[in-house]
Amino acid sequence: MSGTPAHRRPVAWGATVKAVLWSFLGLRRRRDFEQDVQRLNPIAVMATGVVLALLFVVGLMLIVRWVVASSAGAL
Repeated sequence: MSGTPAHRRPVAWGATVKAVLWSFLGLRRRRDFEQDVQRLNPIAVMATGVVLALLFVVGLMLIVRWVVASSAGAL
Protein backbone atom coordinates (compact mmCIF):
# COMPACT_ATOMS: atom_id res chain seq x y z
CA MET A 1 0.00 0.00 0.00
CA SER A 2 1.28 3.49 -0.80
CA GLY A 3 0.49 5.04 2.57
CA THR A 4 -2.22 7.30 1.13
CA PRO A 5 -5.38 7.35 3.27
CA ALA A 6 -8.21 5.41 1.65
CA HIS A 7 -10.49 8.46 1.36
CA ARG A 8 -7.77 10.35 -0.55
CA ARG A 9 -7.29 7.74 -3.26
CA PRO A 10 -8.09 8.90 -6.79
CA VAL A 11 -11.57 8.02 -7.97
CA ALA A 12 -11.73 5.44 -10.76
CA TRP A 13 -15.40 5.78 -11.74
CA GLY A 14 -15.48 2.82 -14.12
CA ALA A 15 -13.97 0.44 -11.61
CA THR A 16 -16.15 1.86 -8.84
CA VAL A 17 -19.39 1.39 -10.78
CA LYS A 18 -18.31 -2.12 -11.79
CA ALA A 19 -17.56 -3.06 -8.16
CA VAL A 20 -20.88 -1.65 -6.92
CA LEU A 21 -22.89 -3.43 -9.62
CA TRP A 22 -21.17 -6.73 -8.81
CA SER A 23 -21.95 -6.20 -5.14
CA PHE A 24 -25.62 -5.59 -5.96
CA LEU A 25 -25.65 -9.02 -7.58
CA GLY A 26 -23.74 -10.54 -4.68
CA LEU A 27 -21.20 -12.10 -7.01
CA ARG A 28 -17.57 -11.18 -6.58
CA ARG A 29 -14.41 -13.23 -6.45
CA ARG A 30 -12.45 -12.75 -3.24
CA ARG A 31 -9.34 -11.74 -5.20
CA ASP A 32 -11.26 -9.00 -7.05
CA PHE A 33 -12.84 -7.84 -3.80
CA GLU A 34 -9.43 -7.58 -2.13
CA GLN A 35 -8.12 -5.56 -5.08
CA ASP A 36 -11.12 -3.23 -4.84
CA VAL A 37 -10.50 -2.70 -1.13
CA GLN A 38 -6.88 -1.77 -1.83
CA ARG A 39 -7.42 0.62 -4.75
CA LEU A 40 -10.92 2.14 -4.67
CA ASN A 41 -11.93 5.26 -2.80
CA PRO A 42 -14.49 4.18 -0.16
CA ILE A 43 -16.35 7.50 -0.28
CA ALA A 44 -16.82 7.14 -4.04
CA VAL A 45 -17.99 3.54 -3.55
CA MET A 46 -20.63 4.63 -1.00
CA ALA A 47 -21.81 7.55 -3.12
CA THR A 48 -22.03 5.36 -6.21
CA GLY A 49 -23.96 2.73 -4.27
CA VAL A 50 -26.49 5.27 -3.03
CA VAL A 51 -26.98 6.79 -6.50
CA LEU A 52 -27.35 3.40 -8.21
CA ALA A 53 -29.78 2.20 -5.51
CA LEU A 54 -31.90 5.33 -5.99
CA LEU A 55 -31.87 4.85 -9.76
CA PHE A 56 -32.95 1.24 -9.28
CA VAL A 57 -35.86 2.21 -7.01
CA VAL A 58 -36.99 5.03 -9.31
CA GLY A 59 -36.77 2.67 -12.28
CA LEU A 60 -38.94 0.10 -10.50
CA MET A 61 -41.46 2.79 -9.59
CA LEU A 62 -41.66 3.96 -13.20
CA ILE A 63 -42.16 0.40 -14.45
CA VAL A 64 -44.94 -0.18 -11.90
CA ARG A 65 -46.66 3.08 -12.88
CA TRP A 66 -46.44 2.16 -16.55
CA VAL A 67 -47.85 -1.34 -15.94
CA VAL A 68 -50.69 -0.04 -13.77
CA ALA A 69 -51.54 2.69 -16.29
CA SER A 70 -51.46 0.16 -19.15
CA SER A 71 -53.72 -2.28 -17.32
CA ALA A 72 -56.15 0.47 -16.27
CA GLY A 73 -56.46 1.61 -19.88
CA ALA A 74 -57.16 -1.93 -21.04
CA LEU A 75 -60.22 -2.26 -18.79
